[in-house]
Amino acid sequence: MDFIFMLTRRDRTVEDSLDLLDLIRPLRLRHIGFKDVGVPPQVLARLAEAIRATDATSYMEVVSTSPGDCLRSARIARELGVDRLLGGTQVDEILDILSGSRTSYFPFPGRPTGHPTQLAGTPAEVEAQCRSFVEKGCPGADLLAYRATEADALDLVAASRRGLGLQGYLIVAGSVNTADRIRALEAAGADAFTIGSAVFDGSFSPSKGSILSQLSDVLEACAGLD
Repeated sequence: MDFIFMLTRRDRTVEDSLDLLDLIRPLRLRHIGFKDVGVPPQVLARLAEAIRATDATSYMEVVSTSPGDCLRSARIARELGVDRLLGGTQVDEILDILSGSRTSYFPFPGRPTGHPTQLAGTPAEVEAQCRSFVEKGCPGADLLAYRATEADALDLVAASRRGLGLQGYLIVAGSVNTADRIRALEAAGADAFTIGSAVFDGSFSPSKGSILSQLSDVLEACAGLD
């Protein structure tokens, strides 16, 4: 299962993200991302370029809530040339914005609200939405499973898997903060997960103090999967 390290804390890109990218370079992470809020667009541009220089797959996740802001973020993602745009719910409009670009789109299933984002929606709704995403040409979805307010997190993962089919790429974002949750996500059918805050606040490995130690333990948890 792929680990996507988000240079974010509390759903915002951290201000020293460029410095952190230099710090973590020896770990050779293959998937690195950021949010569309927290730093100015010019910093996002430098960050996208720096991630590209590491040969990692780059991600930008939309946490803006208004329709206009979400579409603006999609345009920024296209301009930045990120590999994968995560989040948002205006699937048709965002696919139109990204058409012909290098950026693939993984929308939010369910009904995300607020900041930090919470997720409403039943397994049946999420399954139907994921099936619709595939029909529209999306390669997968970005599920806020552990932010769910109306359903069990793993039930939503299983529903997303059914909706996406075997070929769809299912990312689980938000509040993945223990090795047990990583193992549970893989068993339920997830292909990837994101972690940001749990690394920066030290909650993934509470007995360790450095970001590098936190990340190493996440990678070790991934290596231990079947």
